[in-house]
Amino acid sequence: MPVRVSGDRAEPAPRRKRHVGIPASGVPRYLLVPGDPARVPLIGSVWDRYEDVSFEREFRLGRGSIGGVELAACSTGIGGPSTEIAALELFAGGADTFIRVGTCGALQTSIACGDLVIHTGAVRLTGAIDAYAGREYPAIADLAVTQALIEACAELGFKAHVGLTASVDSFYAGQENPVPRGQALAGTEGQVAYLSTRRVLTFEMEAATLFVLGSIYGFRSASICAVGSNRATGERKDPEAAIMAACRAASRAVQRLAAGAAKLSD
Repeated sequence: MPVRVSGDRAEPAPRRKRHVGIPASGVPRYLLVPGDPARVPLIGSVWDRYEDVSFEREFRLGRGSIGGVELAACSTGIGGPSTEIAALELFAGGADTFIRVGTCGALQTSIACGDLVIHTGAVRLTGAIDAYAGREYPAIADLAVTQALIEACAELGFKAHVGLTASVDSFYAGQENPVPRGQALAGTEGQVAYLSTRRVLTFEMEAATLFVLGSIYGFRSASICAVGSNRATGERKDPEAAIMAACRAASRAVQRLAAGAAKLSD
């Protein structure tokens, strides 16, 4: 079998499971899934050990450990279609607990840029998962993983809002961002106002796909995002510090989940 050498160890070369380069040995059960490939080593920077495994298309995979817990991170790219590919291939590779570590746009005036948001569920305004279940099927985060995120943020002293997101396929018209020539497109006007009155906290593009697939296939999924803009107030700010906080909170949540699993097995 071909091997890749990492430090003093020889490891099986990554195999391509159609799209994601997954090692023949598989991946750890705990997986953090950002959208941006550049965020994978950023997540790894808060671990005790990190190494790159593969980089295929938008899917960058790395693995390591924190507090003695083995875990991995893999980027999903932007939106539902690429998230579907990553989630199902990584699930087949051995992962059973997914935490999205992303960015989002706030819909409530009480949420500031740089805040964290933990999502309990998602309004389904994305089409990729319609191939798996009708729109009446809910997109709900796993309760245990969501609670671990809430507790991790409290432990680390991070302020986090908790509630619904709206997952959309369109970043520009679908989220009422400015479009070329200012051309209004049918069916998207008033989306921000409507969702905000329904107490939806944010816009993003991946959570609903992860939640629905998790419910159908039996893996756990949750989401924590850093706020980079507010559609209600027009505020925009680089969420770099909040992204690091989200990386730390998600990694700490994995430690809490692993500790809980260890107690149950005793």
